[in-house]
Amino acid sequence: MFSSLRNRWLSFVSAAAPAGWAGLSLVLACGGSPPPAANAFVRPAPDRAAGLAAFETVRSVLQHPRCQNCHPAGDAPLQGDDSHVHAMNVRRGPEGRGLVGEECSTCHGPANPPSSYGAHVPPGAVKPWHMPAPDTKLVFVGLTPGALCEQIKDPARNGGKDSPALRAHLEDPLVVWGWSPGFGRAAIPVAREGFLAAWETWTSAGTPCPEIVATAAR
Repeated sequence: MFSSLRNRWLSFVSAAAPAGWAGLSLVLACGGSPPPAANAFVRPAPDRAAGLAAFETVRSVLQHPRCQNCHPAGDAPLQGDDSHVHAMNVRRGPEGRGLVGEECSTCHGPANPPSSYGAHVPPGAVKPWHMPAPDTKLVFVGLTPGALCEQIKDPARNGGKDSPALRAHLEDPLVVWGWSPGFGRAAIPVAREGFLAAWETWTSAGTPCPEIVATAAR
């Protein structure tokens, strides 16, 4: 009988108690449970399939000429929408900024020249133009999706960057430049917002990588 009266009292409190802490205190005093928090629902993390699909978008950006031209396997940077070897025998140099007397900053200034200068004029960015250092080349050219993925998230090969540092690097002026490369150059076709969203999905899914398929020796 006591249980029945208690339940009726709780029903009365739920219906008649004023909103806010006063009503909540009455419910708790009678042994009730607090209402669920408004933000109690947590969106589940993307699964592996979603992460792999997102990485394909990431890969398409990293292997676009605007990105991969400064991430070749050799020490000569590439240029142009066809990623041909840079003219004038330009080389990476000991710090990735070019050889002495032929530094990247010799031709690449702090901003893109005006369109009135025409095509084939060296572009520029706020941050001094450079390639990765020779000990961490972070190659984008010619890699399979799986190999590219594994390399990007390996601190031993990406310049010692963990996941937050990699995300911060996406705000680097030279990275952002790829979406506004100046007159006569194709910009990265994936919207920057879409690229960043894909990156977040990939990392939230645990940075899964496509399978690396071994090639048979000949």
